[in-house]
Amino acid sequence: MNSFNVKILAADKAFYEGKCLSLVIPSTNGQYGILANHYNMFGAITPGFLKIKYDEEHEEVVAVSSGMFKIEKNETLILVDSIERPDEIDINRAKEAKIKAEEQLLHKMSRQEFYTTQARLARAINRLKVKSNITNNINH
Repeated sequence: MNSFNVKILAADKAFYEGKCLSLVIPSTNGQYGILANHYNMFGAITPGFLKIKYDEEHEEVVAVSSGMFKIEKNETLILVDSIERPDEIDINRAKEAKIKAEEQLLHKMSRQEFYTTQARLARAINRLKVKSNITNNINH
């Protein structure tokens, strides 16, 4: 299987730069797969699972928030607000953030506050899903 270059950046850190065999990105149209020699394009990333297959033996699933990706000349650039490995996710903090965001959505707020709160809720739910998915896969 051919590899390609990928650079994954979050607002607060560089996550990965190097080769990989495939990526699966959460997009506005569902999960989107990328392999070597993919045609040039760009698109939006939604909160969800980002799956990175580094080589035949090493694969990783991480939680990402919203962002964007660009594929050009066999290189992929991923820019997201945040990215976390399952072991970096504090499940209690994620649960608290979810509850707080759900409660805030019940109150009257400006459109901007609504969208910000909605984004916080999506991030908390995604973090819980990633943590739960990895934990369940380890226990089975």
